Amino acid sequence: MKVVGFCGYSGAGKTTLVEQLTQWLAQAGHRVSVIKHAHHDFDIDHEGKDSWRHRKAGAFEVVIASNRRFAKLREYETEAEPTLHDLIAELSDCDWVLVEGFKHAAVPKIEVWRAANGKPALYPFDAFVAAVCTDAPGQLPVPTALPVLALGDAGAVADYLLNTSERYDYNAPEAASANADADARRGARPAAGRRSAAALG
Repeated sequence: MKVVGFCGYSGAGKTTLVEQLTQWLAQAGHRVSVIKHAHHDFDIDHEGKDSWRHRKAGAFEVVIASNRRFAKLREYETEAEPTLHDLIAELSDCDWVLVEGFKHAAVPKIEVWRAANGKPALYPFDAFVAAVCTDAPGQLPVPTALPVLALGDAGAVADYLLNTSERYDYNAPEAASANADADARRGARPAAGRRSAAALG
């Protein structure tokens, strides 16, 4: 499994790039999963639907499945942020995991930097940034020896990932694996308790 993060400030174009890369990699025959960091109050369920009613009735987990899709929603009792490694452990086998957000995670990342945003760069201070994807290479705030990729050319970014794929090999930390095993043994009920929802499908 390969894991690559996409970090940068809001408005830089991370979501569009991840969407385009997902399409490129999938069309090249790779199984791709995406993890996105969301605001604390997000919801993918709809009021009045059966699954929503089950959650509101007090279900800890609700699983919804058809012959085309599977989703699991988990309600946590108190707030505590799951780590990126916790979320990766929830995924089925795949070739690539594209991560949007989690800019402080200790995984190789591509910084998405847009000149018009007027925001500082992250790469001078983050050793996990492996490349910079930008619409204005000549305006980068700090010179860099990192690969500089064109933000408007997702195909070239996909080629870069495929040509340097060993850089993105993922090895789960032992603690994350132990936590996932412990959650499974106790019915996936976190001891600390957290409120969020996860959908896989």
